[in-house]
Amino acid sequence: MTQSSVMDGALVSEVTPVPALDVGLQNGPLRGEIDAAIGRVCDSGQFIHGPECQRFEIALAKYCGVPHAIGCASGSDALLLALMALNMGSGDEVILPSFTFFATAGAVWRLGAKPVFVDIEPRSFNLDPTLIQQAITPATKAIIPVHLFGRCADMTAIGAVARAHALSVIEDAAQAIGAEHDGCRAGSMGAIGCFSFYPTKNLGGFGDGGILTTHDGDLAEQLRVLRDHGQHPRYFHSAVGVNSRLDSIQAAVLNVKLGRLEQWTQRRIDNAARYAEWFAEVGLDQVIGLPEADPSGRAVWNQYTIRVPGGRRDALVEHLSRHRIGTAVYYPLPLHRQECFKSLGYQRNSLPETEQAADEVLSLPIFPGLTERQQRTVVAQIAAFYRADGALN
Repeated sequence: MTQSSVMDGALVSEVTPVPALDVGLQNGPLRGEIDAAIGRVCDSGQFIHGPECQRFEIALAKYCGVPHAIGCASGSDALLLALMALNMGSGDEVILPSFTFFATAGAVWRLGAKPVFVDIEPRSFNLDPTLIQQAITPATKAIIPVHLFGRCADMTAIGAVARAHALSVIEDAAQAIGAEHDGCRAGSMGAIGCFSFYPTKNLGGFGDGGILTTHDGDLAEQLRVLRDHGQHPRYFHSAVGVNSRLDSIQAAVLNVKLGRLEQWTQRRIDNAARYAEWFAEVGLDQVIGLPEADPSGRAVWNQYTIRVPGGRRDALVEHLSRHRIGTAVYYPLPLHRQECFKSLGYQRNSLPETEQAADEVLSLPIFPGLTERQQRTVVAQIAAFYRADGALN
């Protein structure tokens, strides 16, 4: 991008708002198909465990490269059900990152198990495999790597540690549907994969929804029982489960959208490539930290997260907001420093990479409908901020 095109972006920013995301832009063109799919569910009266649910489970399993997919009510419930199926409970320890959404640790805590937080790799924002070994104790039963922002954790290294210590691996793939590591899809590399279909995810429904993936037929059957009050057949309970079923209406919406997922993913990849090129052309790659493409696979860019060093993030957010550019901070306070986990005894700076990331990260718009004009606006206004600050010529 030339200097003049950067200035063009700055000029158009006053009339070109850039939302952090735009769910309506994606849903609008599909409204007719979605209405028809919902109508079929209404006509059938099969709102729970209906044909749309079964169809979606089969299609999603194929997409992820596994034989089994089990729908549930949310990504948070997927994590809870996975831990239940693997018999996690009081006295058990589960290794996971602190730099993630609350549900990852919340599911562990709810079962009476102990979250053991391990620091992240600064470049990928994912669990650092080299630090897992020192966190393992006789009470450790599982590892939950989170494929954050749409990039898979290093499942080769994590899997090797897990096998050496007979630990289960649960993939938190809520942000990473379609992401790949060494030719394997997210959700196919652990004992169980957990996905979310919250409306803002790469594959989002019209409300909450989730799914679990596995290669293990016995685990799959156990998950189907646990998601439905632990009953099989009906009214006969072999276990104490939960009520966590994927509604047929949500499955109908997701069936319409799944066929477009690869197209939307490619747009996210293209948007990320443009950001990298354009930030470099104006020298911003020397001022801010840019996310990297995954050298071992495919990132699906649920977020495009830069680092803003030097305590300047809040000022940059304010500047972009004035120019109607949406941003988000995922996540401003790591889990190990949350009040509810105070009893675990983590001190400030106990996970230095995690805490630095929380102080610096800023996610920019990257949704599939983002236009080049809007991206130019984002780049131009960040450049304008640093020129005014004297950090960019």
